[in-house]
Amino acid sequence: MKFSLKSILSAGAIAATAWVGTAANAADTIKVGVLHSLSGTMAISETTLKDTVLMLIDEQNKKGGLLGKKLEAVVVDPASNWPLFAEKERELIEKDGVAVTFGCWTSVSRKSVLPVVEELNGMLFYPVQYEGEESSRNVFYTGAAPNQQAIPAVDYLLSEDGGGAKRIVLLGTDYVYPRTTNKILRSYLHSKGIMDADIMENYTPFGHSDWQNIVADVKKFASAGKKTAVVSTINGDANVPFYKELGNQGIKAEDIPVVAFSVGEEELAGLDTKPLVGHLAAWNYFMSAESPENTEFIKKWKAFIKDDKRVTNDP
Repeated sequence: MKFSLKSILSAGAIAATAWVGTAANAADTIKVGVLHSLSGTMAISETTLKDTVLMLIDEQNKKGGLLGKKLEAVVVDPASNWPLFAEKERELIEKDGVAVTFGCWTSVSRKSVLPVVEELNGMLFYPVQYEGEESSRNVFYTGAAPNQQAIPAVDYLLSEDGGGAKRIVLLGTDYVYPRTTNKILRSYLHSKGIMDADIMENYTPFGHSDWQNIVADVKKFASAGKKTAVVSTINGDANVPFYKELGNQGIKAEDIPVVAFSVGEEELAGLDTKPLVGHLAAWNYFMSAESPENTEFIKKWKAFIKDDKRVTNDP
């Protein structure tokens, strides 16, 4: 959950200080790399993560820092360019001397960074849900795996409360996380009695904007008479035209519900959400969640960002 990131940040900085040994001890500050896309197709999701890390660093420094030193953020923009993620991470470790990096969103960016982190014995905190099937002593995977996010969401869609879906559409961006997650989900759907004839699967590039034909295909697939639901692993700014096209073609949640794994308040900001009421998202955190901890977190967020209209987001 978002408001637990403070403890993650502190734990990461402590571990990183021990990790880099005398080099960190000799420095005046503990440098923290922030490796999130501030431009390109993933900026819609990742910019908020950058700002959240900066907020937590500022908060920790106001408490005196860590181990007698202030934390210093080193922010870079890999610009939604997967090879550039690796280049920027190498610079952060070798040139800037960061003790730890908080970064990446897509699994393809994480996999680009992974060889660099392992080669240079760095440390990456990866904050997003991911497909599993990877483990590294140099990476802390803090997001949900499919058994914690995707499968419970599908269970809900198949349940009576969720509409009792008998046909499932798997829509995703064309990279490792959606394809691997949907491979897992297809097998899981088989175990629930939903066979391939009742599963539609489609992938689109990052930044895809023309959803007219795909949404029409979803409507046609749903016209077979069985209750149909959509599971979306669409990432980045492609979500904006996708949801607009759902509204344009009159797809309502009571007819074809959509559950998304990469859509939160940030991705929906600026959209006309009236046609989207009832569609779903499965996340570890929502800004709208009601709890004393979240209320306190949002208060700190607005004070730091100095914009009451600015939303924050999972992860």
